[in-house]
Amino acid sequence: MADVIKSKGWNWQIVSDDCTSVWKNPASETFYLVSRWKNQHKQSFLDMGCGLGRHSVLFAKNGFNVSAFDISENAIERTCDWMQEQGLNINAKVGDMLNIPFEDNSMDCVLCINVISHTDTNGVYKIADELKRVLKQNGECYLTLASKDTWGYKQNWPVVDENTKLRDEEGPEYMVPHFYADYDLISKIFKDFEILDIKHIGTFYTHNNQSYESYHWHLLIRKSNV
Repeated sequence: MADVIKSKGWNWQIVSDDCTSVWKNPASETFYLVSRWKNQHKQSFLDMGCGLGRHSVLFAKNGFNVSAFDISENAIERTCDWMQEQGLNINAKVGDMLNIPFEDNSMDCVLCINVISHTDTNGVYKIADELKRVLKQNGECYLTLASKDTWGYKQNWPVVDENTKLRDEEGPEYMVPHFYADYDLISKIFKDFEILDIKHIGTFYTHNNQSYESYHWHLLIRKSNV
């Protein structure tokens, strides 16, 4: 495989710990996943690119054995502090999603929301291989990928490859790579998994008096003999 762009994480140091922030509250779909994976008697859970730990806390409170990693040392420190404040246990590490810092066949379920789009095309293929490596047989992963229909793909940002741009605006994602996918590309990347569900979801919002349309693919995949 060709070289992969060097990973660059969010600048979490400029993100506050405000309890009302989206980064301190679980994504709505994770409550369904808690129920689904508890019903399947899954135990080992990996929060991939955990950020400030909003999903690590949720799954730990629901009885899962939680592991987590992020490329940001600041994010891991704050996740561990929050877990300790809640009286919860976590196995947290600083690590790169291109080389997931956990053993083969060690995870029943993996969550990576707004994470694996932060690399280039070769990187996403590498991450798919890493997910296959760490998941147990019949283990499941829920992930999101930025869509080529979203506003960011249409911006005049520096181009890395035909599917990837560097976000060229101030904020926690400054110069962080953003990979954008369509359905055909997703089918190729995850050809070694069983795709259980795939949705194309749009979010509409206004920031600084400007309207945005943000689209993401939401996938539920299973490691199996497909």
